[in-house]
Amino acid sequence: PTTGVLYKEDNYIIMTTVDKEKYKCLLPLIASGNEEEEKDYKGPTPGELLEPLFKQSSCSYRIESYWTYEVCHGKHIRQYHEEKETGQKINIQEYYLGNMMMKNPLSEPGRKRRSCSCAVCAQIPTKNIEGQMTPYYPVELGNGTPCSLRQNRPRATTLLYICHPEAKHEILSVAEVTTCEYEVVILTPLLCSHPKYRFRASPVNDIFCQSLPGSPLKPHNLEQLEKQQETLKMPFRRVKEEEMPSTKEEKFSSIHKPVAVGSQQLLTVGTTHISKLTDEQLIKEFLSGSYCFHGGVGWWKYEFCYGKYVHQYHEDKESGKTSVVVGTWSKEEHVEWSRRNAARTFYLREDGTQMVRMVSHFYGNGDVCDLTDKPRQVTVKLKCKESDSPHAVTIYMLEPHSCQYILGVESPVICKILDTADEYGLLSVPS
Repeated sequence: PTTGVLYKEDNYIIMTTVDKEKYKCLLPLIASGNEEEEKDYKGPTPGELLEPLFKQSSCSYRIESYWTYEVCHGKHIRQYHEEKETGQKINIQEYYLGNMMMKNPLSEPGRKRRSCSCAVCAQIPTKNIEGQMTPYYPVELGNGTPCSLRQNRPRATTLLYICHPEAKHEILSVAEVTTCEYEVVILTPLLCSHPKYRFRASPVNDIFCQSLPGSPLKPHNLEQLEKQQETLKMPFRRVKEEEMPSTKEEKFSSIHKPVAVGSQQLLTVGTTHISKLTDEQLIKEFLSGSYCFHGGVGWWKYEFCYGKYVHQYHEDKESGKTSVVVGTWSKEEHVEWSRRNAARTFYLREDGTQMVRMVSHFYGNGDVCDLTDKPRQVTVKLKCKESDSPHAVTIYMLEPHSCQYILGVESPVICKILDTADEYGLLSVPS
């Protein structure tokens, strides 16, 4: 047995195979995880880690078929629906699902920084997210819009902040747990530096089996299976060096791989990792529209093919794929749009040179919207995003007006081509 896991001679079971071979299998007594790291942790409390998010007054959005949910961290959560009436008057139907009760939501009277070896910190709540027990940090919001179904008691919400290393504080889910009481799960990278909030799959320890007198060292059927597996592996044994994942990516994915949301791993919520083409191949394929980016959080996912279209889709095992065309590309329409809108935005570097920060492209003529009887349209905002993984793509969508969308697309791939943008924001392969 390996070190760190306790085995006792009397903690075993006898296993018998179909061929009547007998084995004595030692069972581990404890499954050791990251207890040492957690015990020694002396860093900021989860409340202190989240403080920057509350101070910068940022908001996260989740768009569903009718309602949009707005979480302004440290302030409120709002549920609203906008409708445009004739004469462009906007009619808003809204409810506040909760407001912050305190000036500083994360402050406690006389709170001092403390390590998490204390008994209170050990009791970190967890939530089952699609079959995986995930630790979270709760923030209570009360005093929302009165609820007529509960004698005008104010609506209330619990925000559950969970660690996700590549998140942008997205709203993963909104649930009404009881009438007018809600639970909202938010993905944030800020908690990930705290060992107790990192997701861990239940540690798995080996079971060691010893053959009993009269039985072979390995069961006959197991030896046969291993031989078959070796035969199957043979044609695929050669792997080109460039196809091997980098050490940094491997280390990252092995830590966070087990977290699942539906059929997808939590690592891929809002972020996809694209195949290891060379940078030049990747840029050419992206700009030709043959390589499309996928992403998004929650019910709807998004597909963006540069210079072709933006689709919104939902895949269901029973009913198959539901797809909506949010916008299609027309160079003429975009050029016309860019004459009225800024297709490029810039920033100044320290040496005074001007660099492109973001380009915006117009995709119109999407599927007709039930609410407006007009085609859907989307402005795609392409931004540079530095990442440890050179092939990461983050995609998110906002709907500031009914069926008029903004699609944010951020990736290290875009960093390499932003400066090729012409006056219309159109990109080309770097020379």
